Amino acid sequence: MRTQLLPTEEEAEAIALKVLTFLVRDERRLNALQEATGIDLATLRRHAAERSMQVAVLDHLLSDESLLLIFVADEGCDPNLPRLARMRLSGEDV
Repeated sequence: MRTQLLPTEEEAEAIALKVLTFLVRDERRLNALQEATGIDLATLRRHAAERSMQVAVLDHLLSDESLLLIFVADEGCDPNLPRLARMRLSGEDV
């Protein structure tokens, strides 16, 4: 039984792109993402619309609770929304 509704694919993609924007706006956040993934900025930009890149960006955010909390505070969204977006994009079910 579902306890929370997953965002639509379009909503999940939009959330992932907001997370990517959030990360690249700040040099330290961008550096941490690049160190964790080994992906340079040009590659991030070139593949931002690809599902695998969006899942990787959400995984990075979800791996750091303080980063997650800063993001949701900036966006004014539910703290579960990035996790639900990741589930939608990766094909998982609640």
